[in-house]
Amino acid sequence: MLTGKGRESEHRRILVIRTDRLGDVILTLPMLPLIREWFPGAHLAMMLNRYTGGIVRGNPSLNAIIWDDFDGRPAQTDELLRTLRAQHFDTAFVVHPTPRLAWLVARAGIRERIGSGYRLYSFLFNRRMYEHRKDARFHELEYNLHMLRAIRPGFTGEGIVPRFDIRIDPAVRSVVRKRLGTISADRKLIVLHPGSGGSTRSWPVEHFARLASLIAAQVRCRLAVTGGKGEEELVRKIGDAGKTDLTFAGSLSLPELAALLADARVVVGNSTGPLHLAAAVGTRVVGLYPQIPVMSPARWGPYTERKRVLVPAMPVDCSNCEGGKPCTCMASITVDQVWQAVREQADE
Repeated sequence: MLTGKGRESEHRRILVIRTDRLGDVILTLPMLPLIREWFPGAHLAMMLNRYTGGIVRGNPSLNAIIWDDFDGRPAQTDELLRTLRAQHFDTAFVVHPTPRLAWLVARAGIRERIGSGYRLYSFLFNRRMYEHRKDARFHELEYNLHMLRAIRPGFTGEGIVPRFDIRIDPAVRSVVRKRLGTISADRKLIVLHPGSGGSTRSWPVEHFARLASLIAAQVRCRLAVTGGKGEEELVRKIGDAGKTDLTFAGSLSLPELAALLADARVVVGNSTGPLHLAAAVGTRVVGLYPQIPVMSPARWGPYTERKRVLVPAMPVDCSNCEGGKPCTCMASITVDQVWQAVREQADE
């Protein structure tokens, strides 16, 4: 067991693994500058999917990125195992564990393998973390920081102002601004991101459309609507309601999306990666969240002071919304409530 600050010689080559979705990766990034501060001479790498890597490239704390996929397909296990062995990592944080990842770090011979102690395959980790994240006693970002206790005994994360270090390339920003056209200083850009990718309960499309109409009536606001591939019809419908041609459904790269959100005055969305991305680049956000603890803002809210979060005043179990039915809980958040939150954020 390490004592005090830990010894540099014991953690010379460190790997942080987070291979799931965009928001999950963003909420893991604050681990990196802390590791770099504590072990300035260490080789620090992150293992990611290529899509999320678009906002991690250029991170000042990292020495390298290892890709866990190729053209959207998982990398060949034998090839990835050879890569990990060749890198001679002595410490690995498996932040979102899976049997495959636990097996990889064990087979790679990584000495300190840090992961959850609550899985059937947890015996593959020799430094086990015992926190039930589903209880939502802490935010996901805070749970991630707690994993650092394995190399910094006694660390609580209290008082830490998280750094995301998402860098926006000036050339990318220029391309996005050309697509937006001229936005004068007295016309605020408001972005709606109505999709959720199936990761959470969503505010109804009809509510987003009514909100877009209200925004369109404000002559000093411009409206953009964003979405992923497969959400073209959703984005078009809300763009039509808002009388805007600034619609982007699967047409922006992740760095371009970051640049767009950084230029916005306010971003409105469900509990999704783009909402976390907007918060991480410093933009004000209005988040729409279910009240279910495992999906709630207590665990997944935007990690920023520049936010308004709206939650249904409904029973916690959300039982009326199961079985593919529209979520009446989320529908109980009114358009007027969201519009008021947008105006407050836009005027601050």
